[in-house]
Amino acid sequence: MARERTGEDARGSAAPARRASDRGKYGRLSRERVLTAALELVDREGLSALSMRRLGAELGVEAMALYRYAEGKDALLDGLVEALYLELEERLSAGEPADDGWREGLHRVARATYDVCLAHPQAVPLLATRMLAVPLARRPLAVLKDHERVLGLLRRSGLDEAGTAAAFRAFTAWLLGYVEVELRPVVDNPDEPDPAFRLGLHRMPAQDLPTLRETAPALAEPGGPEGLSAGLDVLLDRFTGPDRPAPPRR
Repeated sequence: MARERTGEDARGSAAPARRASDRGKYGRLSRERVLTAALELVDREGLSALSMRRLGAELGVEAMALYRYAEGKDALLDGLVEALYLELEERLSAGEPADDGWREGLHRVARATYDVCLAHPQAVPLLATRMLAVPLARRPLAVLKDHERVLGLLRRSGLDEAGTAAAFRAFTAWLLGYVEVELRPVVDNPDEPDPAFRLGLHRMPAQDLPTLRETAPALAEPGGPEGLSAGLDVLLDRFTGPDRPAPPRR
């Protein structure tokens, strides 16, 4: 009886392990194609829908075929952050002025980041969660290039190293914090024509939350890029204007 071949060749030696094919319904995979498909899936169904198995099915390949492009779920999530920053780079590179002033450059970065985030709101939480999990030097190159761009623009304002670092933290906190607040849901029932019921004000105790109930209609209106820009100017004036903070004593 012939030997059944289950991992050995006819001479009894180990045969090379089979690798899952990475040729799916869209042709042979690439890292860019995998990340694009992952981002499209998250855009449609949210982060909870993302898994190696589900992404493989989306691309028409076995899940194992994806591990040569992302080592696991965490690497895939980091790849989504990379995809967001690559899209940011594309937006900034399109028609980029030859000689942007430092303040105008920072406004361009902020507006482009805002636009990318609003285009992919389901992936925005990763900008906080993955950055909390990944040390600086291990972040994707596209993220590090964004850091370099912002730091360079701040340094051109005349800030020293310490001032640049402080302004960078403030810039990042304002930008990502503004986007997060902008994307928080406020409307309770979008199909309800009555404004109070649309916002769910009847669910809030009037005696305990009078200011919140009064302000809720204004909170339901997005601040938009105008609010982002206004706040950024206040922040930059604080760090680069005549009333800038004194350097800390050492």
